[in-house]
Amino acid sequence: MSEHPAFTMAALTSIGGTIGFLKTRSVPSLVAGVGVGVVYALAGTRIKSGQDYGYELAAANSLLLVGSSAPRFAKGPVPKGLTLIGTLALAFYGKKVYDFRA
Repeated sequence: MSEHPAFTMAALTSIGGTIGFLKTRSVPSLVAGVGVGVVYALAGTRIKSGQDYGYELAAANSLLLVGSSAPRFAKGPVPKGLTLIGTLALAFYGKKVYDFRA
């Protein structure tokens, strides 16, 4: 069940990047959104199949998402939403990594 948030984040970021591209023709939004989504999907797949480094990959990807969206937090609802969901995912997977290593 720990893979569910990764697959949810994969869908949200991929759809968000695609919507950003369709609205503004922003290729960076498309590449970043789908790229982050693919990494979340990979992490979810690794977690689901019991492979190594799934939690670490999801946590690192969440950190990347927060790091890229937080500086734009005040610019509107999209960066705020990305920062919020990225922070929640980072807290969830950061705890998983911590618990696994403890």
